[in-house]
Amino acid sequence: MNNKAILEKANLAISKGDYEGFLKFCTDNTKWTFVGDQILEGKEQVRQYMATAYLEPPKFKVEKLIAEGDFVTAIGEISMKNKEGKMINYSYCDVWQFHKGKMAELTAFVIEIN
Repeated sequence: MNNKAILEKANLAISKGDYEGFLKFCTDNTKWTFVGDQILEGKEQVRQYMATAYLEPPKFKVEKLIAEGDFVTAIGEISMKNKEGKMINYSYCDVWQFHKGKMAELTAFVIEIN
């Protein structure tokens, strides 16, 4: 399976609320950088983030998916509920780096849409 297909399967797992299924596509030492916000290191930190940020599965609208070598870039919109239960919409650009068929590193640019 190519990296683009791996990311699509992983995102499908998230959209179904299968966060552990998603994590199977990540390296154990996966690193997520939310530019200007926070950095998560390792599956356990990502798991904890998902438990609080994804109170229910987020909704993705991928507009572009670009693959080159060990990198896949996804551009689109994501909607998810905040702690108060209000749906918030964001534009995002995720740059994933893969290592041996697993998602090793994420650099995410996320901006709330008003």
